[in-house]
Amino acid sequence: MDRVVYLNNLYDYYKDLFTDKQKMYFESYYWDNLSLSEIAFNYEVSRNAVYNQLKIMEEKLVELESILHLYERKNKVVEILMDVVDDHVLTQIKGLL
Repeated sequence: MDRVVYLNNLYDYYKDLFTDKQKMYFESYYWDNLSLSEIAFNYEVSRNAVYNQLKIMEEKLVELESILHLYERKNKVVEILMDVVDDHVLTQIKGLL
């Protein structure tokens, strides 16, 4: 489950770097909880095609984060701010990140 949450968080940062087709597969699988077969049926492609695209995306998301560290940096900023500011200000800052 932790990997799913992690991939979804990375997707929030890097989704614009993927094709529309890849985004549809990812969202169908991770957000709508559809099986590979259901996605393949919906988009009239093979189950293997969906699987391959999801694997490519997962690897690319992890690679992008290892290079850019956007998600990691955001978490560090939030950690630092939690020690410095009150809850109201922290909530406002989290809304911006």
